[in-house]
Amino acid sequence: MAGMATTGENGSTRNWTFLTNHGHVLLAIARNPTARLRDVADEVGVTERAAQAIVADLEAGGYLNRTRVGRRNEYTLNPAGRFRHPAEADRQVGALLALFADDQEPAEATERS
Repeated sequence: MAGMATTGENGSTRNWTFLTNHGHVLLAIARNPTARLRDVADEVGVTERAAQAIVADLEAGGYLNRTRVGRRNEYTLNPAGRFRHPAEADRQVGALLALFADDQEPAEATERS
C-alpha cells in the first residue's frame, strides 16, 4: 500500500490516507473473503499481528464473522453495520464496500457518459 506524502510548513514529509487500517482490512477481506491474514497484512501494509487485532476488533464490532473452513478462515461481512464516528453513524459500511467494489466502472468511463 502506498501512502500519500504531504510536505508540512517546515519541509517535513508526513504520510497519511483517508481510510484507517480498519477500513483497509475490511476492504481487503471484502475483495477476498478467504484471504490469509498474512496476505491481508501485506496488502494493507501492517504486521500480521496488527491485522489479527484489527480483524478481532471488526468481529467484536459486528462488522464481520469468521468461520473456520478446514485449515483456513472464511469471512462474511455485515454491510448493515454502522460507522462508529458520530458524524457518519447514520451510514452503513455497505456503502463504503460498494464504493470500492472491484466490479465498478472506472471513474473516467463514468465521467464521459
